[in-house]
Amino acid sequence: MRLSLLQFRDGSGVRGVAALGEDRVPRRVTGVETTRALAQGAIDAGHGLADAVAAAGLGKVVDLDAVTLLPPIDHDDPAHCVLTGTGLTHLGSAEGRDQMHRAAKADAAPTDSMKMFLMGVEGGKPADGTVGAQPEWFYKGNGHGLVAPGAPLRSPAFAKDAGEEPEIAGIYLVADDGTPVRLGFALANEFSDHVTERGNYLWLAHSKLRPAAVGPELLVGDLPQEVIGTSRIVRNGETLWEKPFLSGEANMSHSIANLEHHHFKYGVFRSPGDVHVHFFGTATLSFSDGVTTQAGDVFEIEAAPFALPLRNPIAIDAAEPVSVRAL
Repeated sequence: MRLSLLQFRDGSGVRGVAALGEDRVPRRVTGVETTRALAQGAIDAGHGLADAVAAAGLGKVVDLDAVTLLPPIDHDDPAHCVLTGTGLTHLGSAEGRDQMHRAAKADAAPTDSMKMFLMGVEGGKPADGTVGAQPEWFYKGNGHGLVAPGAPLRSPAFAKDAGEEPEIAGIYLVADDGTPVRLGFALANEFSDHVTERGNYLWLAHSKLRPAAVGPELLVGDLPQEVIGTSRIVRNGETLWEKPFLSGEANMSHSIANLEHHHFKYGVFRSPGDVHVHFFGTATLSFSDGVTTQAGDVFEIEAAPFALPLRNPIAIDAAEPVSVRAL
């Protein structure tokens, strides 16, 4: 049975959770205000999210045009929501990165990016019960950088680029015993600064410290082996760029289980009650096709089995003075 969850705030400011079933009609989950609370209740009761929704019951149909959609997961203390990701995980994902780094090299030796990618191809899908190759990993920030569907993706004034990365994110809640529990998957735009990254691959960490848009749906259960979607950029109401993107393990050099292992093997990421949003990577970037985005451009990402697209405009923040005060 297909089940997705949405978080929203109604016109009175009251939060709620809606369930999308096979008929794709959003109905309010009775007595539930947040996905995290629903998930925590399911963990405590020892059953799944679908059972938790069934136990709560469904109420009225939610008019999505009359509510404000929120990310499909969040935390009332944003410091306890961790945004991270892995790169070079998709077949074809190394090409653009390799071109960035090879441009500065005169020899034909494999770049570090290509070496990392090939490690995943050769060992990223280990047999059950074994540990596979370690992927590239990066930190994006905390819940303050989690952007809702329709809200602006804000690029800092010092950024060199404001580029989209259409992908799938895994959504997790750490149980009271420290066990990470996957709640499901969501469409995501892992917003990045590709010009900064191209300047020096050691600046990858800087290029990833940007907000990210997630949602609007939390797909409960397993991710299909193949996810086929479309990523586009709309400028002044017209499509500036459009391209299909592929995800799911059939199009990945790592298994999801391997990526999860190499994230949650660190004890700091197994703190009870914390929410994790982990971005699994992509092989499709408008930047690789020479596109330069600007304020007001709108990113649109859609893919089955998600019923709703993810849309976010770009905004550029004003420059902020930075000073450090000594006590």
